Amino acid sequence: MARPERKLRSADVTDTASTAPTVPDQPYGSADVVVVGAGNAAACAALAARESGASVIMLEAAPERDCGGNSRYTAGAMRVVFNGVDDLVQLLPDLTDDERTGVDFGSYTRQQYFDDLGRITQYRTHPDLAELLIDRSFPTMVWMREKGVRFQPSYGRQAFKVDGKFTFWGGLAVETWGGGEGLVELEHKACQRDGVQLFYEAPAHALMVDPDGRVIGVRARHAGRLVDVPAKAVVLAAGGFESNAEWRARYLGPNWDLAKVRGTRYNTGAGIRMALDIGAMPYGHWSGSHAVAWDLNAPEFGDLKVGDGFQKHSYPLGVMVNAKGERFVDEGADFRNYTYAKYGSVIMDQPDMFCWQIFDAKVLDMLRDEYRIREVTKVSASTLEDLVTKLEGVDPNRALETLRTYNAAVQTDIPFNPAVLDGRRTAGLPVDKTNWANVLDTPPFEAYAVTCGVTFTFGGLKVTNDCEVEDTAGTPIPGLFAAGELVGGLFYHNYPGGTGLTSGAVFGRIAGTTAGRYVTG
Repeated sequence: MARPERKLRSADVTDTASTAPTVPDQPYGSADVVVVGAGNAAACAALAARESGASVIMLEAAPERDCGGNSRYTAGAMRVVFNGVDDLVQLLPDLTDDERTGVDFGSYTRQQYFDDLGRITQYRTHPDLAELLIDRSFPTMVWMREKGVRFQPSYGRQAFKVDGKFTFWGGLAVETWGGGEGLVELEHKACQRDGVQLFYEAPAHALMVDPDGRVIGVRARHAGRLVDVPAKAVVLAAGGFESNAEWRARYLGPNWDLAKVRGTRYNTGAGIRMALDIGAMPYGHWSGSHAVAWDLNAPEFGDLKVGDGFQKHSYPLGVMVNAKGERFVDEGADFRNYTYAKYGSVIMDQPDMFCWQIFDAKVLDMLRDEYRIREVTKVSASTLEDLVTKLEGVDPNRALETLRTYNAAVQTDIPFNPAVLDGRRTAGLPVDKTNWANVLDTPPFEAYAVTCGVTFTFGGLKVTNDCEVEDTAGTPIPGLFAAGELVGGLFYHNYPGGTGLTSGAVFGRIAGTTAGRYVTG
């Protein structure tokens, strides 16, 4: 059995191991399985490995106050197959009778999940990984619930009141209790209860490999020194390379080094690099990323005090104009869940890499909560003529012409319904809005400045259906497994909202189970 979890910083630990393969300082001891990372995928891997009877150590690069990777910064939505409210009750046992009968949760079938994931990724998603993700989404979330993770209905972000009744839209109904911070807290408590050792400020540096090519541990940094952490298997779950400006410019393209980073500063691609260094196969969409509309004046990296609040995802209810004062994208092309992760890249391509989102009073009460935080770049006015003069960096004359032309093109005979693809559109514009088009005619008018915020990168490692990392010949590397953002092959070009945490949980559980069985025979 593993020793009880010790939440120790590097300054607090002492040498507990009797041997050290390459360096004398070995403060973390050894374990059957070492998990690199401490976010959702890593925690699920650690919990699953413990279920298989393995002792487990987790190595977290961040200090305790910043732990949990990108999972800590997420709003917590999880895309899961459910066939109605009876399924949801297994995840949401606290639903009241009024909620069960008076809220339209809808359903999200296996076929809908497949259709959405295929369509959104232009049918490039790896079919085996997609099938695993979808078919194991619900049982994995039930398992998380059994481990102590709590879920709640996603009223604030995924439901509109239609005729006085909450109606969920876009395939999402469930989020983690307390968002990303609540998820990480509960998963870490579960790890502690199960005897997983978690060490902070312990960034992994390299994989240890024996002469036969088996991975036998991790070399990490401890108090400025390299130390060895022997193990029988390693699970890499340390995120993508979104926080590495040099890699972003190299793989995503010019100017991507200037993009904001929505989450942790610690996802620099270290797990990917370590695997590539021993011959792992790079895989997936290396020039693609999950990137969203993010407040123009947000800090370089995520701020846990604000969390996901810098995002601005109510653009389907309004219009967006760039520095030229022109609309450049169909804000109503689809539900927000299916466009937001690619529209960050579209904003990145605009002059000076920003735009303004514009709304009128008819929809202000429908804007998501992130529009009401203190840390927001916002202007307001009682007329459009006054508003355009306040849009810093924008050609006001052209912007006013754009808004007037847009207003005249709205087909007002089509009813407005934000919970469905309502077909209320414009006609005859260079870029038409195909759903939820409202005339901007009711003051006050509000506008919000946004730029591109990178969430995670799509390129990563090639894994088997058991989450074994493959080498360039397509052969599993003995003792090496992977889960989370650094797994390539699931997402291309775009991403269905809420799939990231689900993917991390599903493949984290698979990776941990496989690693545990590998070391226990």
